[in-house]
Amino acid sequence: MTFENSFPKVRKLSASSYLVIRWFLEIISIFPPDIKHAKKPFIALSPPKNDTTAAGGSALPTIRQEGEKFRQYASALSATVGPFAVGTVLAWMSPAMPMLLSPTSKIKVTPNQGSWVGSLIAIGAIFGSIPAGKCADIFGRKPVILCLTIPFITSWTIIYFATDVWMLYVARLIAGSCLGGITATVPMYIGEIAESSIRGELCSYVQLNVTLGILYVYAIGPFVNYYSLAIMCGILPLIWFVLVLLVIPESPMYLLKRGRKEDAEKALVWLRGKDYDIASEMEILQVHIEESKQHTGKFKDMISSRATIRAAITVLGLLNFLSCSGINVLIFYAQSIFETSNCSVSPKLCSVIIGILQVIFTFASSQLVDRAGRRVLLLISDSVMAVCLGTLAYYFWLQEHGVDVSSFNLIPLISLGVYISTFALGFGPIPGVMIGELFSPEFKGLAIGIVCVLASLIEFCVVKTYQTLLNYCDHGITFAIFAGFCVLGTTFVWFLVPETKNQSLQEIQDELSGKKKPKADQSQNATGSQSASA
Repeated sequence: MTFENSFPKVRKLSASSYLVIRWFLEIISIFPPDIKHAKKPFIALSPPKNDTTAAGGSALPTIRQEGEKFRQYASALSATVGPFAVGTVLAWMSPAMPMLLSPTSKIKVTPNQGSWVGSLIAIGAIFGSIPAGKCADIFGRKPVILCLTIPFITSWTIIYFATDVWMLYVARLIAGSCLGGITATVPMYIGEIAESSIRGELCSYVQLNVTLGILYVYAIGPFVNYYSLAIMCGILPLIWFVLVLLVIPESPMYLLKRGRKEDAEKALVWLRGKDYDIASEMEILQVHIEESKQHTGKFKDMISSRATIRAAITVLGLLNFLSCSGINVLIFYAQSIFETSNCSVSPKLCSVIIGILQVIFTFASSQLVDRAGRRVLLLISDSVMAVCLGTLAYYFWLQEHGVDVSSFNLIPLISLGVYISTFALGFGPIPGVMIGELFSPEFKGLAIGIVCVLASLIEFCVVKTYQTLLNYCDHGITFAIFAGFCVLGTTFVWFLVPETKNQSLQEIQDELSGKKKPKADQSQNATGSQSASA
């Protein structure tokens, strides 16, 4: 079936998908946000008006307890253009590999070499994670984010001019180092500039922009050649450089940690608005930094910190089960997976549908993460992913054992569509959110770097062994293994992942350290609830 005449079948599928999405969005209203303004726009274009007046009619000066949101959104969205570029790096394999494997390709690539081209970005991430995290602690978050654009542009330039497969290896290693650097710095930066009421939403924009980058490549890939694809992906780091340079301020946490109190105050006023009382927040940040000075930030102190160890176990576990769910295998090889499944819809169109669903549900997650909480979304996400992969594994197993599955040839699209949607709802964006939340400032750069290195090694093993698993086990058993890891991931979240919804960074550290809430606070909460019920 060709790309063009696939649309009648997709129209039928879309009719039911529309009802599912509509039903899902209705559920969002079940979870009221725990902030003062129950309803807020996606981006607040102007601050709320204050109607407080004195008895004589003159306006009283008011102190805002919630800062303006527009500049926080602008800074976060500007910083996450980098993750958008990461999405293009991840998805490039899907349209590019058929081009490289075709007889007319100027670069001769075998399937085994293609698996190296795909997996080497994980190795590259190892060389980017720790240096970027440590440099962000020394030189600042903004300068390091700016510098990451240079190797990004270099990698796409090498891909454009490549004449041999080893040049693709080098380019993907460089791109991987950028991926590791972005993973270590952008969530850290957003976690430090955002108020707790919108921190989860803003941090989830990291994954949202990754999915937009993936969709961008899926949408243009079938219609451009190898060289045009490299150009259209290579211009994105240039846009990112300009936005970071002109829009985002340095992190107030970093500035205060470096003793630049006046600059920290200016950055906080710029982010929160001039009517916001920064004194209390500056005091909290200062206390947090003073406590962190009890440690030197060295590896020896880091492994003796209970909060950091618990944070590392949580984040590494989430990233591990994210990789072992096979998500990057799907992103890298989407087109070839659909071709093998004999789906009745064009493989190219299936890839675009997958990309669209991923964007829609990642955005839905950004609206839910501060309402429903992290744990709920993670549990729903990984358990449904296990069912979808199990269904797909059974379909492939039947197909590989000679059973006629032509009557069910929409199963691959439906299974992977629901899989990618629930992944985007929880396991896609939330690990990035928690990277920015869980680590204390004195260990954040080093700890995130080490965790990202270990996660990159796991990701490399998963992507590199995918082709080997197919050679020995076929698709059925391979996807069954991915389903099993999703079951293990659900168990991990249930027992070991803490809830951080609407908690300040200091409250998260206290919980991870095992500190209990003061009795005064507990009695006050109890009194408040009694008076509310009365």
